[in-house]
Amino acid sequence: MSGRRVRLGRMIGVLLVAAVSQVPLAAQAAPAKHDVITWGASADRVGEAVADRSYRLVVRTSVGGDDLRIRLSNAFGDRPVTFDSVHAGIQRAGAALVPGSNRRLTFAGGRSVTVPAGATVLSDPLPGKAAAGLNLVISLHSPDAAGPATGHGMAMQTSYAAQGDHAAEEGAGHFTDTVGSWFYLDAVTVRTSATTGAVAALGDSITDGWESSTDLNRRWPDYLARRLAAAPGATVRGVANEGISGNKVLADGAGRSALNRLERDVLSHPGVRTVLVFEGVNDIKAHTGVTAGDLVAGYREIAARAHAAGKCVVGATVGPFKGWSEWDPAAEAVRQEVNAFIRDSGTFDAVADFDRILRSPYDPERIMPFFDNGDHLHPNDKGMQALADSVDLTSLECAAGPRAGAPTATD
Repeated sequence: MSGRRVRLGRMIGVLLVAAVSQVPLAAQAAPAKHDVITWGASADRVGEAVADRSYRLVVRTSVGGDDLRIRLSNAFGDRPVTFDSVHAGIQRAGAALVPGSNRRLTFAGGRSVTVPAGATVLSDPLPGKAAAGLNLVISLHSPDAAGPATGHGMAMQTSYAAQGDHAAEEGAGHFTDTVGSWFYLDAVTVRTSATTGAVAALGDSITDGWESSTDLNRRWPDYLARRLAAAPGATVRGVANEGISGNKVLADGAGRSALNRLERDVLSHPGVRTVLVFEGVNDIKAHTGVTAGDLVAGYREIAARAHAAGKCVVGATVGPFKGWSEWDPAAEAVRQEVNAFIRDSGTFDAVADFDRILRSPYDPERIMPFFDNGDHLHPNDKGMQALADSVDLTSLECAAGPRAGAPTATD
């Protein structure tokens, strides 16, 4: 073959490669993607709403991805609430944002959205990437908020507020008020690989992070998110913290009960593959007559509903609380019976034995002093990390579909 023909052949090859690279992505076998929750906080009533107020809400992402979306909740409102300015940016320091990062979010193409009483609404996808472990800032303004406000009371995170519409601003000048709650925002999702999933932690104040260090993301679900991010081969990367301080499995009070909020706070979120249930101590210590059998029935119902939705369920044992004012031998007997069920019944796909991690070797009815924040119920930062470190990450890797032979709520 002549040199001219060789050069011509090479040119044709280059042109073919270039032509293939120009084929629209839709015509190529693009990797499958889906939406996964990257941050969540259970909704509850948080006092009375204030009109013409801007909130600058700081949250921490767990899994990275594209096309960020947020969910606004008016679940506890008694009238519609309108949001006319909603933005997503990146925290620089305090209420100040990284310059150029604050971008407007839209809803069905519009700049404003009205959320009916009792409802939630999703934003449109925001083009671009959102990293894992990002201090994301959602700024929102409502001109007409009134009546009961919806949000998450105990954020363990400083956010900011200002009177008037300042959601689009990147400076901190107008955000002179600090708040310890998240208002109206209950979820952030990203679009990522279809093989990536999330775990939702359904719990009470220990999951919510009470007595962990404010603004440092040291709740046990935060430590778990960092473990998952660093774990080679892990496909569960998202972590949604669905804890409410004072929450119970069976009865409404501090938030709706775990049974009553399971759908809204866990099963409705995209990409949730596994539910980790860590509740029960508030039912036990309240001395309302709740028996171990009552709690067992509640756990069975949670597991059955989650399995029916195609999720796996990890049950966490109830931690020790001797020394807390409501402890007595009768409550301890219920706790021991409940923990035996969680460990041995086979109701759950796996068990996280948080009781074993927290209890003192010298008095197993008490929390280990090294992990005790001082009230004999809630772990300190070290205890929070120990809980997260004890979770078997492979137990979170759940295949889709109900577990074969899983007990039902009536078994």
